[in-house]
Amino acid sequence: MKQVLHGMHAQCSVDDRVRELQADLSQKIASFMGSEEKRLTEVPGLTLVRRPRLGSLHCMTYEPSIAVITQGRKRVELGQNTFIYDPSRFLLTSIDLPVISQVIEASEETPLLALSLKLDMPVIRELLSKEEIPLTDGPTGSPAMATGEVTPELLSACSRLLELLANPSDIPFMSGLIQREIIYRLLRGSVGARLCQIATLGDQSHRTAKAIAWIRTNYAKPLRIEDLAEIAGMGVSTFHYHFRLLTAMSPLQYQKQLRLQAARSRMLSDSLDAASAAFDVGYESASQFNREYRRFFGQPPMRDVRNLRLTGSAA
Repeated sequence: MKQVLHGMHAQCSVDDRVRELQADLSQKIASFMGSEEKRLTEVPGLTLVRRPRLGSLHCMTYEPSIAVITQGRKRVELGQNTFIYDPSRFLLTSIDLPVISQVIEASEETPLLALSLKLDMPVIRELLSKEEIPLTDGPTGSPAMATGEVTPELLSACSRLLELLANPSDIPFMSGLIQREIIYRLLRGSVGARLCQIATLGDQSHRTAKAIAWIRTNYAKPLRIEDLAEIAGMGVSTFHYHFRLLTAMSPLQYQKQLRLQAARSRMLSDSLDAASAAFDVGYESASQFNREYRRFFGQPPMRDVRNLRLTGSAA
């Protein structure tokens, strides 16, 4: 009985510490953000987000990163998979993934507050080479996106990273050290196995990620599955299986989403017409582009861009 009570007390202490750190992080993010909704900070790879209202669906590509919410809630759809993260769970993305995201809990009084930190794969590989970092067993055969339970140690490191914004002269030396600690915390947690598979040279997930990176860089070029399988060093059927496992979509679907998102971005930022944007991202037929754009974003290209400008939701 004493052991049970002791365990309950210890858990309460952890929960209290998590709530305390979340409140501290929320205060820091709010103070640095002011009325801004997104801020790329002076700390390399660190972005702060504030959303004062529920959001519409946003199509975007998530880079390898960890996203921590201290207030509010978001939903992310990857293929047929849905991930919900909030103050109790962070979101890990271990390769570039086209997703649909939406803020599902936020208000003017209690805006969504979050931070996102890009993950550096060479640093992850370096840390994995150290024998003193044991990995916890985790699920294999899962997408390159996962949620994990926040811990006091992770939140504490995030808080110290934010504190650097008030002391810019410390950023060049301290930011790298704290980011390494955050990666260490991830590797030791429930998502560590998935992160390890992506980062480990020779692992099938890492080899598949090399082909994914090629598509990300060359999305406007014609796609041949045989060439991608060769980049990954696999047979075609094996490659196709692992690609779908990581991304929850086929290589052609992945390329299509990258092309449509890139075209949308160029119409917004460069004021291109639909046909020019289509050819710019690799489409050979403007009519096919219009059909696929409407199916993916819900309305024709120029009307969609016009609405984005009117509502101010282009970012």
